[in-house]
Amino acid sequence: MKNKSAIGAIAKAAGVSTATVDRVINERPGVSPETVRKVREAMEAGGMGAPKLGRPKKENFRFAFVLPAARTPFFDMVDRVIAKSASDFRHRHITELAYRFDASDPERFADGLAGLKGCNGVAVLAPDQPQIKLAINALVQSGVHVVTMISDVAGTGRAAYIGSDNRAAGRTAALLSGRIVGSKRPARLVLTSQKGNRLSAEIDRRIGFAQLLEERYPNIELLRIPDLPEGEEAMTAAIAAILADEAGGVPIAGFYNVGAGTSAILRAVMAKLKDPDLVTVAHDFTDQNAALLSKGKLSFVLNEDIRLNILTAARALLALCENQRGVPFFVPPRVEIITSENISSSFEPPMLAEDDGP
Repeated sequence: MKNKSAIGAIAKAAGVSTATVDRVINERPGVSPETVRKVREAMEAGGMGAPKLGRPKKENFRFAFVLPAARTPFFDMVDRVIAKSASDFRHRHITELAYRFDASDPERFADGLAGLKGCNGVAVLAPDQPQIKLAINALVQSGVHVVTMISDVAGTGRAAYIGSDNRAAGRTAALLSGRIVGSKRPARLVLTSQKGNRLSAEIDRRIGFAQLLEERYPNIELLRIPDLPEGEEAMTAAIAAILADEAGGVPIAGFYNVGAGTSAILRAVMAKLKDPDLVTVAHDFTDQNAALLSKGKLSFVLNEDIRLNILTAARALLALCENQRGVPFFVPPRVEIITSENISSSFEPPMLAEDDGP
């Protein structure tokens, strides 16, 4: 009797689906003890043993998830999401390993990547810098499958980028900010980013924001404040000094922060401008940004589903390790617009694997 027909016979005798029988045979979770008992009784009654019917045990793959070491709310949130996804990884025979490398030193980050040649796959969120590009290419040449997630490192041998269109996200921020400010009065919007951050996601957001303002809101002048120092106190002081120098000119109508440090930037801007109608825009639905939204201090937050990104990166690596023809097409995560009116504390993305029955 072939596997498929044997499983069908057991399912019929036990009154369950073939997917449930398959779970019991391969000792996968998600089946109640009572159902397990019925399936095993049906197997014994038919004189059929589990080893003959079950699929062969799948190889266990080691996947490394690599993040910058900087202790920002966003990177720490991604780290937590990886840890919370462990049960999904185990279900698909994946051992996940999380690493945090110093992104302020591209040589050290590259050395960290070089130490991952024993892994089957690597999903990396890294700055777009030459040393890191070379390290990614070296991993690929050694036989390790690599995907980038959330922020791309283009021009490398990575198999896929898993993340949203960051340039479109920046354009979206500019479109909504411009509509709030209006097209009739002269105004300025402040564009901020942290020092030494070479994540392509943040670079693309800046480009997209500037592009759309130039195209559709010529009345709005862009005041760029790049290379803000790390640390809340230093960042607050730097913003305050720049705004003091800009006093008396075209009024500042708001700010757009493409990365970390939103709370410090907001504190400095509010202290200097004291305008309750400022347009304030940030990225990533962290706990800190959720609190700022709920208090009305942020106008809106642009967000992408991090858990979906992590699970999709794992699916892509799994497909590569199992020699599926090409990398499956994955729909890029949508950029969500979160305001104080639609804050949600939980997101429910699809699971890593979908089964055809209970």
